[in-house]
Amino acid sequence: MQIRVGYELRYTFPHPTSMILTLNVHYSRASDLVRPDHLLTDPAVPIRAYRDGFGNWCTRMVAPAGKLRIWSDTVVNDTGIPDEVAPRAQQLTPDALPEEVLVFLLGSRYCETDQLSELAWKLFSSGPTGWGRVQAICDFVHRHIRFGYEYANPTKSALGAYNEGRGVCRDYAHLAIALCRCMNIPARYCTGYLGDIGVPPGHSPMDFAGWFEAYLGGRWYTFDPRNNVPRIGRVLIARGRDAADVAINTTFGDNTLDAFFVRTDEVIAA
Repeated sequence: MQIRVGYELRYTFPHPTSMILTLNVHYSRASDLVRPDHLLTDPAVPIRAYRDGFGNWCTRMVAPAGKLRIWSDTVVNDTGIPDEVAPRAQQLTPDALPEEVLVFLLGSRYCETDQLSELAWKLFSSGPTGWGRVQAICDFVHRHIRFGYEYANPTKSALGAYNEGRGVCRDYAHLAIALCRCMNIPARYCTGYLGDIGVPPGHSPMDFAGWFEAYLGGRWYTFDPRNNVPRIGRVLIARGRDAADVAINTTFGDNTLDAFFVRTDEVIAA
């Protein structure tokens, strides 16, 4: 199957302002792109690309004073297969983990493992390990948090989401990530496209999605406590410790976001 993905961001800047954008499809999906997902701007400005410490493609630019439109539109080939389910995937002890995943055991900006450790061990220490433990964490988070775009807050952390019991997809992911790390399971945050493919269409405008991956049995697996069912058509943009590492835009000065649009649609053959 094919999925059309893209976005459009419209800003107003009072002064020339430096920006970092993390909006390109992840390099692991580069071979699936039907055409390049070039980041385009109006007016045209010079851009520079680089990979960050997690391997994500990032773009640097200086936005001119005034109006700026940023957009991309591409098509991605996809298997159409739902997220993998591997109930036999085992949890590795910390000493058996490869060094490159150890950073995903540690607390981070939005995932306060030190303040959630007691809760995690109380809830999940006597249950299954491995896949079953991660799924139990996802089940708990899915039940505990009430979803609503009106609950979005860019400073809300895993602890805040737990205490409030409400949030958006990134809050579900942050709480689940923190609880996994407390139980010695490496977990990393993911952002990308996730359309309503194979499920009833939502009633809210399309947005970028947040989920996470847990390291079990020597590899990473996708988990999504917000939806809590295997989904079709995820298109990864970036991975990191939490949302602070994969912000779609970071601006170094005053600005106003005038419009925001995300597209994720299955391409239906004529």
